[in-house]
Amino acid sequence: MEDLIKKFVYTGVGLASLTAEKLQKSIDKLVDEEKISEQEGRKIVDEFFKKTESKKKEFESQITKITEEVLKKFDFSKAKEFLELNKRVKALENKVSKMSQATAQVTRVARKPATPKRAVKKPAQK
Repeated sequence: MEDLIKKFVYTGVGLASLTAEKLQKSIDKLVDEEKISEQEGRKIVDEFFKKTESKKKEFESQITKITEEVLKKFDFSKAKEFLELNKRVKALENKVSKMSQATAQVTRVARKPATPKRAVKKPAQK
């Protein structure tokens, strides 16, 4: 999901960049044709960038808000929580392993060696 949002943002930035280039070319053409002054052209471009920057910040704010709402709804665990749980699981696995080894040793010591059963001879029948 994060990749999708990044692609969306990058697409918006690319579109804004392309628009800025087109605007700059159009303004340069109007200045070359002397339809507007260079000062007016700079003013138009500056206003465009100011508006674009404010819209960018507004857009980023909205994306952040939407992302936070989505994360709350899905209740994803955070990386820090995941790492802490992973450490706890490994610690528990180690404890279980040590307990299993200790139990196996105690069981081996507690067992009495098996004595061979003696064969009972039956009296021979005549």
